[in-house]
Amino acid sequence: MGQEAICTVRHEGKSISGKALLETNELIVRGELPLKIPFSAITSLKAVDGELHVRTKSGMTVFVLGAKAEKWRERIANPKSLIEKLGPKAEETVSVVGNFSGAFLQELKQAGALVAKDKVPSATKWIFVDVEAKSDLPKIKVAAKSMKDAMALWIVYPKGQKHLTESDVRGAGLKAGLTDVKVASFSSTHTALKFVIPKAKRK
Repeated sequence: MGQEAICTVRHEGKSISGKALLETNELIVRGELPLKIPFSAITSLKAVDGELHVRTKSGMTVFVLGAKAEKWRERIANPKSLIEKLGPKAEETVSVVGNFSGAFLQELKQAGALVAKDKVPSATKWIFVDVEAKSDLPKIKVAAKSMKDAMALWIVYPKGQKHLTESDVRGAGLKAGLTDVKVASFSSTHTALKFVIPKAKRK
């Protein structure tokens, strides 16, 4: 999940108060001055006296973040890989159900994970399920039945679509007896929502 802060933002001679969001690949400002700064567009970056100075070809943007300024600078300068963000570790079994790209499967393998395609071995620690439409939501209930203990289920679904919303995905997970604990950007087109078995229901 991205981090957020209510702060003062100075941009193009204007100073406004808004919500700044530090996402996986970009900085976003919501409020009077909507703004989006992809990390790839940043030409220089530094934290000075509680301010995050972000320069792009179009100019300088300053975020007054206090103690968070250095932490945000570090995260932008050294972003986590997708697998680091999602959690699978070397030697852990990961079950992948649905239509995932070869690049994602390769990233899992490069991280040392043991990948099982379209099945859930007993040693599984992580399940990833691809949901593209409401007709795919029953996959969540099926996956939930395979879960035990602290096993985690990531549901990956399209971003910003009306035909399948975060509310639809979360609702299906809750109906399956799970609880959602984290959301993350999976790619430029997809979001991932993490579910676990509530601690009170674990054996």
